[in-house]
Amino acid sequence: MDLNFSKYLPLSESTFYVLAALREPLHGYALMQKVEAMSEGSIAIGPGTLYGAFSTLEKQGLIEKVSEIERRKTYGLTDKGRAVLAEQVRRLAIMVRNGQFALSHFSKGEAA
Repeated sequence: MDLNFSKYLPLSESTFYVLAALREPLHGYALMQKVEAMSEGSIAIGPGTLYGAFSTLEKQGLIEKVSEIERRKTYGLTDKGRAVLAEQVRRLAIMVRNGQFALSHFSKGEAA
């Protein structure tokens, strides 16, 4: 799959967690709970934000609806979504390495 990642990246923190949480298909409420748990409480996605994100990510082909029972829609990650998530993780790993390197070179008395 040859993707032009520049039109998808960088992901917002919320979008990153939505895609990461969808490693298994989930419905909206379960996804909101999983994102909050995965982010250790730093990201709380409300229903309005989540359903807007679902719409956008579905149009981009990054997620797809896998089932709909009554009003409960379950979404899963597409191959394209996995590729975008993998590229974001690669980019973040580079940032973490560089950040750790930069911080390791501060002397103890020097302010960050």
